[in-house]
Amino acid sequence: MRKKIDPVVDEAIETLNMKDGPSRRRLLEGAGLFSATAAASALIAACSSSSSSSAGTSGVAKAAAGNFPTTPKWQFTFVNHVTDNSFFTPTQYGFADAAAILGLPTPHWTGALSTQPTVPTMLSAFNDAVTAGSPGIATTVVAATSFISPINSALATGVPVVTYNANGSSSSPTNGLAYIGQDLLASGTEVGTRLASLMKKGDTAVGVIAQPGALNIQPRLDGATAALQAAGMTVMFGSKGFDGGASASQEATAVPEFIQSHGSKIQGIFAVDGGDTALLGSSLQKNNLVGKVAAGGFDLEPQTLTAISAGQISFTVDQSPYLQGFLPTIYLYLWQLSGGLVNPATTDTGLKFVTKTNAGAYTSPATRFEGSTSAQKYEKHTGAIST
Repeated sequence: MRKKIDPVVDEAIETLNMKDGPSRRRLLEGAGLFSATAAASALIAACSSSSSSSAGTSGVAKAAAGNFPTTPKWQFTFVNHVTDNSFFTPTQYGFADAAAILGLPTPHWTGALSTQPTVPTMLSAFNDAVTAGSPGIATTVVAATSFISPINSALATGVPVVTYNANGSSSSPTNGLAYIGQDLLASGTEVGTRLASLMKKGDTAVGVIAQPGALNIQPRLDGATAALQAAGMTVMFGSKGFDGGASASQEATAVPEFIQSHGSKIQGIFAVDGGDTALLGSSLQKNNLVGKVAAGGFDLEPQTLTAISAGQISFTVDQSPYLQGFLPTIYLYLWQLSGGLVNPATTDTGLKFVTKTNAGAYTSPATRFEGSTSAQKYEKHTGAIST
């Protein structure tokens, strides 16, 4: 005969038609997060609450945030390698939106500025978050071994850690609970393959990289170089690439000067980071190389989208930075809510080529999901779905 835990708990089990498994019953009993009565009452409320959310004047239903049990106001921490880079604007919108849905404070946003030493500054911020008792940390991992010990220490003290955007080297990923981001090596391979399709066998290509060896972009260069060489192309500098410089001011000088001096020697060029990609189109245009040098890269800087629309470069890659903020927040919340039973899931945020055909969707209307506006609004999709 089933043991009676609490009348409200048993009512919840019957109401929800749940199997009376030990882990479910332990979660209803509390799992150290909330009382059995509170948990069960919340679950019953979730089942019995009306689904008829009020509609605004626009006729779009305003969905409730959900009937999650009352929980501590967990404020998670994101530790980033370049907190002042516009690429991560939609990432910040993503974690803010997820926190709002869950009724949590907006996560802390910390790490290194572009003018600071990257790894030491990140590790200091990471360790500060652990010491302060953060309920969960999401971090980029841009160095092969530096984050292993700090992440292990955090996990040992009960702080869940997930990684996003960069996860160490492809051959030796780091030790967080899960990685949420693009498969960087695979995305580089796809870019190299696409660029090769725009060139002739035996042509010469070059890769541009902001920080050689940085594990958020180096795997892309490795993958693209290998794909181009496999297609019969020569790759200038190999997978070392041309160093465009870590700062925006360095890139703004180095990339145009390289194209001016080497443009006649190459038939293809790609960049593996957003800042360098944004400079390709205007530099090719200035040196009368549009249509003579195939070009592409990564991310969605306005200059890049303008260059694609103008036909100066052929493509760029959308890796969905919004999801890289939204999903870690959801995963850390569910880990805490379930007492560690719901483990974060490694999630590939994808690779979507943006070309002249679909670039317009990224520029009009402005969208919070790609960081071109802060406005929270509903945009109904009406066109064909591109992949």
